[in-house]
Amino acid sequence: MRVTVEVDGDGLARVELCRGSGNAIDLAMARALLDAAGECETARARAVLLTARGPSFCVGGDLKEFAALPAERLAGHLTEVTDSLHGALRILAGLDAVLVVAVRGAVAGAGLGLVAAADVSLAATDASFTAAYTAVGYTPDAGVSWSLPRLVGPRRALDLLLTNRRVTAAEALRMGLVSRVVAPERLNEEAAQAAGVLARGATAAYGATRRLVGGALCAGLDEHLDAEARRLAAAAVSAEGREGVAAFLAGRRPDFPRPDFTRPDFAGPGSARPDDR
Repeated sequence: MRVTVEVDGDGLARVELCRGSGNAIDLAMARALLDAAGECETARARAVLLTARGPSFCVGGDLKEFAALPAERLAGHLTEVTDSLHGALRILAGLDAVLVVAVRGAVAGAGLGLVAAADVSLAATDASFTAAYTAVGYTPDAGVSWSLPRLVGPRRALDLLLTNRRVTAAEALRMGLVSRVVAPERLNEEAAQAAGVLARGATAAYGATRRLVGGALCAGLDEHLDAEARRLAAAAVSAEGREGVAAFLAGRRPDFPRPDFTRPDFAGPGSARPDDR
């Protein structure tokens, strides 16, 4: 068992890395992550909380597994690993569900990619981050060379990727790599609380917002303003939008309905459209 998944009644999917040994990613673990992401999609999760068992979150790829392979098999094996890992990231990025990641201890390589993929990331004060790829003659995977420049800027991303210097939780917060830093003994509780609130929130609106922010760096201002207008109009007439406004006007907490993804005509404000980034 390398990854566990539990989905509660609110639609919160708790995904835990539990391989041990720094939760290094071998082929079996990459496939388990892909399966876990698929379970989140099938369960129509409203939020996903990714955590890890043990003193470290994820130290990246399993170099011992890679080194044990003959040269003629290594490239194909790494392609299988990245295909599964990247498949998991694609599924999680395509959900309306918000991805919350909580990390402690060492984070390196593909572990850094999992953190960078989060919408909300909490780090314990004992967490540390390093790219690690070029230190062993490898190049980035897990979307690190795409997500890191967007979070911390191209210049700082290159510094991290080329020097492999270790970044503390406090520095990671300052540069925008993580959202919050908390005491180690508070990490699980605060992450679960944040994810639980999001699981009870406006899921489709969250999904639409994720896509707007994700597309912002790829679109011109005119194109992006048009996308914002379309998304807002769709959100305003949705069940979520109507409930949210009614609750605000009544001075009560909103009770957002769980989107009915099974309806063939479902097209909430979080739904992907070819003309929306």
